[in-house]
Amino acid sequence: MPGRRLTSADRQKIAAGLAQHLSYADIARRLNRPASTVSREVARNGGPARYRAELAQLATTHRARRRPTPPAPARSAVEHLGPDPDAAAAFVTDLTSALVETGFPRTAARVMACLFTSETGSRTAIEMAQRLQVSAATISHAVRLLEQQDLIRRGRDDRGRRHRYFLDDKAGLRTVAASVAANQWFAATALRGAELFGAETAAGSRLAMAGRFLERLGDDLIRSAEKHWHDMVGNSGDEYTLTSHAE
Repeated sequence: MPGRRLTSADRQKIAAGLAQHLSYADIARRLNRPASTVSREVARNGGPARYRAELAQLATTHRARRRPTPPAPARSAVEHLGPDPDAAAAFVTDLTSALVETGFPRTAARVMACLFTSETGSRTAIEMAQRLQVSAATISHAVRLLEQQDLIRRGRDDRGRRHRYFLDDKAGLRTVAASVAANQWFAATALRGAELFGAETAAGSRLAMAGRFLERLGDDLIRSAEKHWHDMVGNSGDEYTLTSHAE
């Protein structure tokens, strides 16, 4: 029946259909399901090129075990306006992976994804610990790192005395700042190494090349990021720049 959950056999048929380059609609007809069910299933499990039936089945079982079911009063009305819970969970996983690829530690990336997808852009430490199924100490370590990079800020929960963590409005820009700062630190260290080993040595030449490249790339990123930011926010009086953060 169309309303039932996908089974392992269903996922094998989806994988076979993708291998035959069938459309989602054609695969859905084989399963007697809506095409949207097939498209969501494939999207949350790696996309058409990476979909594997066995891995999709394991991922679904894992999500079902880990996903908390909050009591009805704890669910805010605004959350009902969001996407399908399975699609939202899959997106948070994808966003976390993307943040990890940019250099974030995994738990810090999960916290950022958790805040990005919150309607208010904020959560308490306890809410994040429950949502991410980790300890309070793990959340504390992650938020401390993010606070140091000015990606989140701490405030008080209006409903109590707990700390609430807010995603900074300039989180995207500050992410670039952190990346540029790391690159420029590496560039400066490499150039210092080039002087130590000497330009005439292979090691010195290699370090000098890497240092000069990252130094120029960092300067270009700073100018480009600041230009795009000011183009987007306009003349709002916000004179935030990356320069002081990247040096």
